[in-house]
Amino acid sequence: IKMAAPLIFTNLFRFLIFCIILPSLKANDAFNEELLVKPLHNGYIYTHFQFTTTWDIDITDRNAFTHYGLFPKSLGEVLDKYNVQELHLSLTQGQWRHEKWGYPVIDSPVGAELWVWFQENTQNIDKTWSEINNVLSGMFCASLNQMDKKSTITPKYSFKPKGVTRSKLDTKYLRYASLPREMVCTENLTPWKKLLPCGSKVGLASLLKAGKVYDASYHSLGLHYRPICRDADCIETSVELSQTLSTVFEPATQSSNGKQDWSIKGLFGKPLGSSCPLATTSKILVDVTSNKGPNSFTLEPTPSVIETFKREKDARKYAVYNIPDFVKGNLLSLTAKYKSPIVYTQPVTPPFYTHRFQTGYGQEKGGITCLLYNQQAQNATVVYMETVPWYIRMYLHSLTITSEGKTITPDAVHYVGGRDRERPFHLELVLTLPPSSITTITFQFERAFLKWTEYPPDANHGFYVSAAVVATMITDAQYFTPPPQESSMISSSITDSREERFIQIHTEILVVTLPTPDFSMPYNVICLACTVIAIGFGSIHNLTTRRFVIMDPNKKPGLLSRVKNFFKRKPKVDTTEGSEAVSAEGNTPKEKES
Repeated sequence: IKMAAPLIFTNLFRFLIFCIILPSLKANDAFNEELLVKPLHNGYIYTHFQFTTTWDIDITDRNAFTHYGLFPKSLGEVLDKYNVQELHLSLTQGQWRHEKWGYPVIDSPVGAELWVWFQENTQNIDKTWSEINNVLSGMFCASLNQMDKKSTITPKYSFKPKGVTRSKLDTKYLRYASLPREMVCTENLTPWKKLLPCGSKVGLASLLKAGKVYDASYHSLGLHYRPICRDADCIETSVELSQTLSTVFEPATQSSNGKQDWSIKGLFGKPLGSSCPLATTSKILVDVTSNKGPNSFTLEPTPSVIETFKREKDARKYAVYNIPDFVKGNLLSLTAKYKSPIVYTQPVTPPFYTHRFQTGYGQEKGGITCLLYNQQAQNATVVYMETVPWYIRMYLHSLTITSEGKTITPDAVHYVGGRDRERPFHLELVLTLPPSSITTITFQFERAFLKWTEYPPDANHGFYVSAAVVATMITDAQYFTPPPQESSMISSSITDSREERFIQIHTEILVVTLPTPDFSMPYNVICLACTVIAIGFGSIHNLTTRRFVIMDPNKKPGLLSRVKNFFKRKPKVDTTEGSEAVSAEGNTPKEKES
């Protein structure tokens, strides 16, 4: 009894401690994984992975970023240290074709793009921007450290916060930069996957093998961080991290029947074997809206449910697969089998898209033209942003905006002139486009001369100009898949009944050739000079150093000459033939004299 009493008090004390810390053990974060599969009109398959981590903390509370659960600690410490309000990063290879494929879930330009909103308590924005670029460059093995002041701008109209904000909007806390020449490869995908709560061994992330992902016609890697409302009243806020990966595959056509059947295993090299155990939601959504007519297909296995939502001008239909229900001891290899050979149809053009190209010839001056296609039946308000490098000197007075032969006056213009080796040219226009029209934006530029040390190794390839950014509102939701502003879940777009949608698309990048020196000229000059010296050096040296003296043939040689000739004389051979030959040679001069 005496020994049992201390044991009872000890267990009671442990129970009280457990009750005290129990409220703090409540999970305040959640993770969801989704995969959207969408067949395109030209037979291509568009896939979009989205991994969303939500953390119920106040973004302004510096002490909240201490105890990490599902949210990646390596990234959270960086966001907290540099007072990041919002961060949007994309690494893309390949051009998204809006006029043929519609709109992606998240639109990204070719190369690398980064834009960050900083909190109001940030002291030196430019210094903080430079530091976070270097940190992200090392974290994702990308060249983000090249986003210096020569490629950074502060947009005024084009970029607004995608998350909740409680203060008055001030664009001085915003920085934007892009690297159109950035290449995307395995070293970018690997650290991106390490930020996921389940890594790349289980769940939808297990399908992301570099060999298959980077074999696609288009692939885009994204990282998006923002504050969101925790409830409908938005009394409290949370932070949200959304990791996205989009690809466009071209399935192989079967030679036997001409069908373009596709499957998860065929696209990614392996079937899905499990779901992430930490995920609250784990789904695959297949867009079957266009599953009719000659290009109809059947899905195997049968989906969990087919959800249909009708809007005023559009109806979307999705086949939903709840992954945990299909991977219990089995492998899920979602397969689409077409009933007949694929028939390529004319795609329905989206309500708004763009086309951008370079004009002019020669290596002194040129121009850039962008066409804005408004297929809607009403006017469209558009925000157009152009970023031009400092070595392509933009002429603002040459800016012309026309539509159907009529000049359009911008509603607002924001222009920041470039400065050599310090900042790029920055132009933003707010335009009102007429319905069913094509608007042309054109301006001229002059090519600058660079120092020979400023040229890249492949200078003759040309210099890249970043994609222009165009933002507008559309009313026709056909081929529109982005989720609503208040949520990052793809499934939320199914039940979104809003009539107007905000879209932001990017145009093509451009390659401009600058006056390039002949870098092979020094090599050619050195080779020519060395050849001439090697050939002419011997003759010139003989002519300048050797002395030519006339010798008297009747002059008898001196004592020194006779001594040298004596040692140079060949010894006589003691053979008969040799002696006869010697005597014959010795008698020849005498015979000639006689």
